[in-house]
Amino acid sequence: MIFMPYVATRCTQVHYEVDGQGPGLVLVHGTGGDAEKVFGNVVGDFSRDRTVVRPNFSGSGETADDGSDLTVELIADQVVAATRDAVPGPVDLLGFSLGAVAAAAAAATEPGLVRRLVLVGGWAHSTGPRDGFYFETWRKLLDTDRELFKRFSALTGFSAATLDRFGHEGLAQSLADAWPPPGIGRQIDLGARVDIRDLLPRITAPTLVVGLGGDNMIPMEGSRQLAAAIPGARLVELDGEGHMDWFADPTGLVELTRDFLDAD
Repeated sequence: MIFMPYVATRCTQVHYEVDGQGPGLVLVHGTGGDAEKVFGNVVGDFSRDRTVVRPNFSGSGETADDGSDLTVELIADQVVAATRDAVPGPVDLLGFSLGAVAAAAAAATEPGLVRRLVLVGGWAHSTGPRDGFYFETWRKLLDTDRELFKRFSALTGFSAATLDRFGHEGLAQSLADAWPPPGIGRQIDLGARVDIRDLLPRITAPTLVVGLGGDNMIPMEGSRQLAAAIPGARLVELDGEGHMDWFADPTGLVELTRDFLDAD
């Protein structure tokens, strides 16, 4: 059975999806994604023995708010509210990209809610010159030419090998896709302001940090920062993997996640 409920928190109506039965597993998407686009191809891998909760934070899916600037605190609260509304805790929590930032903040501020934490392609702060330059460029492209924005996102989001596997036809189809969603600009602006370094030492849940070795969107250094700051965190680097390569083939990430979550 699949249903799509809502929960209210901090003047927002948070839309989330729930599948399966069993212990809770919460999956949090990243910038420009949503519950289905990012995790629709892996739900079946987890829902046979878990209740999989997929919240949409502001700017994605059917989550509605007042359109004001986003904060890490807000999207973390949205994740927490959806989690508590959907399934008894404690839960396992996996966040991808900006969703990893939200998941880390949620784990730091609500330690009793999170049993195990997985952070994929995340980062601790955007204060460095390269990251600021990247987010500024991304936003300027969004505001001036959406086709160039989509091309830039593909070129930095996927590895060269994955783009070649898509082929000419697949890349043409990606340009024809309705993506990005209207709320992506607010999410990009938040990405440019991320700084959760003070929260990371407060995380008490066993944590797996998955860095993507070929990531040109959120470089591997971001995962190293997370792992270094979270007490006892384990860091795994997927060599040559682009930021979004796992969308095309999630097998490795699913196996790595299940092994970590099922460990004694």
